[in-house]
Amino acid sequence: MRFPAVSVRWKIALTVMAVSCAVAAVFGVLVHNEVARHIVADIRKETRENLDTALDAFEYGTSREGVNPLLDPAELPAGLGRLVRSGQRGTMVGTYRDRPVMWAAAPAGGRVLAVWHSYANTRHSLEELDTVILGSAVLAATAVTLAGLLLAHRMSRRLATTAAVARRITAGDLDARVGDGEDLRRPGRGPAGQDEVAAVAAALDSVAGSLQSRLQAEQRFTADVAHELRTPLTGTLAAAELLPEGRPKEMIIDRLRALHRLTEDLLEISRLDSGTERADFGAYELGALIERAVRATGLDTEVRIVSETVVETDRRRLDRIVGNLVLNAHRHGRPPVVVTVDAPPGGLPTVEVRDHGPGYPDDLLHHGPRRFRTDAPGRGKGHGLGLTIAVGQAAVLGIDLCFSNAPDGGARATLYLAHGSSAAPP
Repeated sequence: MRFPAVSVRWKIALTVMAVSCAVAAVFGVLVHNEVARHIVADIRKETRENLDTALDAFEYGTSREGVNPLLDPAELPAGLGRLVRSGQRGTMVGTYRDRPVMWAAAPAGGRVLAVWHSYANTRHSLEELDTVILGSAVLAATAVTLAGLLLAHRMSRRLATTAAVARRITAGDLDARVGDGEDLRRPGRGPAGQDEVAAVAAALDSVAGSLQSRLQAEQRFTADVAHELRTPLTGTLAAAELLPEGRPKEMIIDRLRALHRLTEDLLEISRLDSGTERADFGAYELGALIERAVRATGLDTEVRIVSETVVETDRRRLDRIVGNLVLNAHRHGRPPVVVTVDAPPGGLPTVEVRDHGPGYPDDLLHHGPRRFRTDAPGRGKGHGLGLTIAVGQAAVLGIDLCFSNAPDGGARATLYLAHGSSAAPP
């Protein structure tokens, strides 16, 4: 059986309440027993003194005021009666005329002489004491529980703040810091005085700052390298066009163009990583838009339009995404490559690019595309810049791009366009 999860706040509060109730119960029992022992001891002492007075009066045939001597009383507890008949004296709580009393008895002239002392007030006092103890215990347990709940609430709120910042950092917001939203350190205390929650928050801020610095350094390096290579490559490519016609010229120009495309891809990735890219949205018919993007690749690709719809998107960025997916399918998969456009009623418009090759590797399915990793021979496993750019452009558009393998084989990339798409008129 699985029980619902309980937050740290309520775990701490319930623990404090349970401990408070246990301490209050133990303390109440100890106080009750100690007070009862003293009260009963005082009544027993007074009853014994009355018994001594009654024995003296019995011996001399006199009486004393305030003493209630009885000879062989029928209501004497049986246990006390057997004790006295054996020649001893004793005391015991019992009843007399349906009232609780303290009995004291001793042998006197072959008979049992007993005196009694009212015990009703004692029971009433003990009941009042128990009521006071119970009320005090409930009040103390409630106060401690509320204090524990307040402390737990503060701790839970600080942990929730730290977790929220961690999720923002995971989502790519490297500027998020725990210290920006709430100072988790106690007033007037430095790092040495931080508690565990503040230490975790400080560690998270430190990790985020270090990660941000490294990523920014990587982005600057990528942008600088791509920018510095762009101009000489353009000049070299122009110079290569002046070479005599022949196979060497074709090979040089082909490699230079590949290097030029790599440079342009690096510049595009650096712009996407910087977070400054903004989409220019417009209304387009999705099917026609996808057909145009597929034709622009110049590759033999089948386009299936299941249902048409109008979407708000950036045409240039969507063309870039679809083109990269189709190019990747032809480069690493096997034909036929099929692009399917669908807009199910009540659902999101989707664009699916599928090939019939070996499918995506497990590393890509688990971790997503990683730059400079490709399935091409000699380049290791994973995928390169094409899929990385597609993922980055999808993030700018605010749409989801998911990678999977079809049950009957082949890689499948699916675009889920953002909410707000409207069906095209018939």
